[in-house]
Amino acid sequence: MARANRIVPYAALTPMAATVLVAYLGSIVWTVYISMTASRTFPSKVLVGLAQYTRLFDNERWMESVQNIGIYGLLYIVVSMVLGFLLAVFIDQNVKGEGVLRTVFLYPYAMSFIATGLVWQWILGPDYVGEADYALYAIVLATVWQSAGLVMVLMLAGLRGVDAEIWKAARLDGIPTWRVYVSIVLPMLGPTIATVFVLLSIAVVKLYDAVVAMTQGGPGTASEVPAKFVMDHLFGRANIALASAAAVMLLMPVLALLVPLFYARWRKGAA
Repeated sequence: MARANRIVPYAALTPMAATVLVAYLGSIVWTVYISMTASRTFPSKVLVGLAQYTRLFDNERWMESVQNIGIYGLLYIVVSMVLGFLLAVFIDQNVKGEGVLRTVFLYPYAMSFIATGLVWQWILGPDYVGEADYALYAIVLATVWQSAGLVMVLMLAGLRGVDAEIWKAARLDGIPTWRVYVSIVLPMLGPTIATVFVLLSIAVVKLYDAVVAMTQGGPGTASEVPAKFVMDHLFGRANIALASAAAVMLLMPVLALLVPLFYARWRKGAA
């Protein structure tokens, strides 16, 4: 009976494990394989090695999309984290109507990126969304507005975990509030900040819906991003090998973030 009880949890996890192995890992292996073939509209068995990756990095549109996502990612992550933290600090002061404020700040995250993009396209108008110099920053504004509430909730959970005795000791010692946050609270929020950073970074790599809704990657390629490059070549230009190579390159930064995180957690659990 005891042995059966130990087997049941593993049996319950089997369907999910099979899904991960077949649907996720299988898809990754297939994408890597296709990226090393001469496939166009349909998959091909003709292997060309790394030729598609060479073509990819010789493609000006791809290189501009990488540059755009770099600028976008830096602004999006920094502004979202700073704004979300400040909102969390504000809510943490036991303000009146805290429940209502939390709902108001978090509500944008419940909207789809398509809806968010359309709303901000209407708010900003063609003077910003339609100008090459401002289009990318308009997307940053729209997506920060949507994501800051999620960052606030996660940061607030971390702030609520800070021992009240720390604040009492700081007040007795006459330490300024800002110094307590910078020198004591933020280091204590390290795991929360790391989680927020990973979530926002993955959102950067996945950026597609808001771009399509607001700018379609334009004007020209001023707001082109890698995910849109992949979708356009996969469905619009019938070049699945090049699209697969771009998708594999998009996977690299995600793995660079997740592998060290999982390794650190594994080491912590093994210690």
